Amino acid sequence: MREISLEKHGIHVSKVYHNVNPAQAYEQAILQRKGSHLVENGALVAYSGAKTGRSPLDKRVVKNPDSENDIWWGSVNIPFEESSFQKNRQIALEFLNSQDALYCVDGFAGWDPTHRIKVRVICSRVYHALFMYTMLIRPNDEELASFGDPDYVLYNAGQASADPTVEGVKTTASIALNFEDREFVILGSEYAGEMKKGIFTIMNYLMPKEGVLSMHCSATADPETGSSSILFGLSGTGKTTLSADPHRQLVGDDEHCWTDTGIFNIEGGCYAKAINLSEESEPDIFRAIRFGSVLENVKFDSEHNR
Repeated sequence: MREISLEKHGIHVSKVYHNVNPAQAYEQAILQRKGSHLVENGALVAYSGAKTGRSPLDKRVVKNPDSENDIWWGSVNIPFEESSFQKNRQIALEFLNSQDALYCVDGFAGWDPTHRIKVRVICSRVYHALFMYTMLIRPNDEELASFGDPDYVLYNAGQASADPTVEGVKTTASIALNFEDREFVILGSEYAGEMKKGIFTIMNYLMPKEGVLSMHCSATADPETGSSSILFGLSGTGKTTLSADPHRQLVGDDEHCWTDTGIFNIEGGCYAKAINLSEESEPDIFRAIRFGSVLENVKFDSEHNR
């Protein structure tokens, strides 16, 4: 497996596996963690522990002079002190540096080369790496070789608890974003969706500055005319289901941007709810769960591996 040095990010672990592919990730996941399984359709089953959903009340954004006037502060974007962020970052670094091996994923957010950003994810759980390998836009070999420094770095130390005595931290979970340092730190939650939503938050901040509208929606295109449709809705309202229309081309199922020249997907993969999923009700989504996919927090039949 390809390795990379992360010394510039304060990571001193000697083994850091870089952009592991699904086969490599599967091997590592099954060896690394009890409870990870390969199921009959080829997908990997993994579990996020105590947190099986996002923790929006534990999300914080550092309030700095350069960005504070561009953020809608309130119950969603809760301000956080720079000093508190640095304490979170230190907890994350101490945890990550205590590991025998880490995983690093380099990828893009945004299919339009004019507006895309380079993202680096550093994590200790290989299923998190596979998740972001899927959800980010994967660089080809040439792009990876010339990737250079990322625009944003995500430190996922979700296995390490946050310190509730730190100002602004209320529980053992803390998800904090610093636009000035271009860093995002996750503590106390192993739920993979925190990473996805963090990247979307970054794009929601950056894109309007470029005159681009970022949207929580699915999108499809007419295969003959190329005209696009946008389907808005909150999580769990059917965006992914409606985007899997056999008569239209899929653009994406959840996060998009609208420019003067068209729309583009922020992500490289799809993130669908699997509860009560069946081939009869949602055939395209059902068939997409195969080798390379991650099934997070699902019921597992150990007798039949399904």
